Amino acid sequence: MTFNTKIPKHLKKAYNEELKQYSLCLENKQYSNAWYHLERSHIIGQSYPIEHTYSHWLMLKFGLRQKDIKEVFGQIIRLIAGGWKSFINHVPLGNTGGANVPPLMRMPIPSDIKSLM
Repeated sequence: MTFNTKIPKHLKKAYNEELKQYSLCLENKQYSNAWYHLERSHIIGQSYPIEHTYSHWLMLKFGLRQKDIKEVFGQIIRLIAGGWKSFINHVPLGNTGGANVPPLMRMPIPSDIKSLM
């Protein structure tokens, strides 16, 4: 069994870039673009407990900001389960992490992210 504890540097750089874009979009009230970058951060970081959990934390805060009860509830559930699943390398690759998709559903990985992995 593989234990994921630390994200590789090249993935961390891509992850941080998505979070930077998320923040810029949020500041400019471009909410759908902000969410898009959060989903991408989730895809990149989902195999690593710290990054995975942080993406869900930001999604929870976004849901609260948008007053989206379904998202808030979905993120609380994902925060409880997500981190330890990353640690044991048992995540549905490509899943975008939002409450609008089943938490265990595998999804296609965008080609630019796939090339990083």
